Amino acid sequence: MNKNPFRGLGVALVTPFNTDGTIDFPTLENLVERQINEGADFICALGSTSEVPCISPEEAGMIKAAIVNKVNRRVPLLIGISDNCTARLVETVRNANLDGFDGILSAAPSYNKPSQEGIYRHFSALAKASKLPIVLYNIPGRTGVNITAETTLRLAREFDNIIAIKEASGNITQIEDIMQGKPEGFDLLSGDDAITYELIGLGAVGVISVIGNSLTRLFSKMVHLQLGGKEAEAREIHRRLNTMYKLMSVNGNPSGIKALLSIEGRVNDVLRLPLVPATQQTHEELKEALAALKQWENGKSNII
Repeated sequence: MNKNPFRGLGVALVTPFNTDGTIDFPTLENLVERQINEGADFICALGSTSEVPCISPEEAGMIKAAIVNKVNRRVPLLIGISDNCTARLVETVRNANLDGFDGILSAAPSYNKPSQEGIYRHFSALAKASKLPIVLYNIPGRTGVNITAETTLRLAREFDNIIAIKEASGNITQIEDIMQGKPEGFDLLSGDDAITYELIGLGAVGVISVIGNSLTRLFSKMVHLQLGGKEAEAREIHRRLNTMYKLMSVNGNPSGIKALLSIEGRVNDVLRLPLVPATQQTHEELKEALAALKQWENGKSNII
């Protein structure tokens, strides 16, 4: 029996803000409801896409409560908890109110660039402290350090409550090594929308997605077609999303996805410094890409 509830399309939630920079809780709840209704299999709160470094502990507590209440156990919930101080991470996990959550997503320590042994000991301490299952998060472009396949597999073999890794290194050889060496019950999730199609083909069980905040139904369809072995149909959607994938990152994340959501009228295009909104050029390109995608969807209503 697989112990990982995080399979299929997971959405890494944005944090919507009012024009004065305060958190827009009604919009947050609307986003959650829409994502569940349009095919999200699980939701990730307070991850990178949420602008969590710019959210106070008090605000984080309110966000957690709002999401837990709105989800109401309809889909699994993953919460991001990371720190570059192991002792502080352990203390946070031991003392946090995590009622309503089904797992913890934790990134490698950022900035201080530990060795692989340091990364192993960091996550070992977390695994020993946590009552919830843990999903490792490898995103060296943000943290400055890579969790190697060897370290991932060492942790997966030694700790039953380390159940998966969100892989956003883009290193296909490393991902293949994890897939080939992983123990039973340990899964790999894509951490990059643009290569999710390929990673599911290699054995990934899903994705923690940015673009899923907006194009939930379409991206969920692609993910589930690929998981179901319908590769050609999944590939058609994947290729249609290629321009969107690029535009999500051209001005950084979550600038791209917030721009797209604002074009759809779902959130204000407001971020907290040092992050800034996407450029006007990106907005125009997103409008064109969205219109082309909608036109294609209308002609494909039999499968989308």
